[in-house]
Amino acid sequence: MDGDNSSMKIVKEATNLGNAIDPKHEIEVVCDNCGYDVKESELNAGTCSDCGNSLNLRQNTTIYATTIPAAGGSTLI
Repeated sequence: MDGDNSSMKIVKEATNLGNAIDPKHEIEVVCDNCGYDVKESELNAGTCSDCGNSLNLRQNTTIYATTIPAAGGSTLI
């Protein structure tokens, strides 16, 4: 989120936490009425610049599947 025209979308890349993986995910703030991607500079207006309704915000979260490396060691049969 940089500058007045940036969307309210945050992308966090996958992080290896040692014993777990925090998967890549995106968080986007949109108008709850119409789904418009709200810009940071539009938050103070109080109305959605796309649909004109009162600005009610909704957070959309996308989580990406992360591959897990194969476990080491061998299996005995």
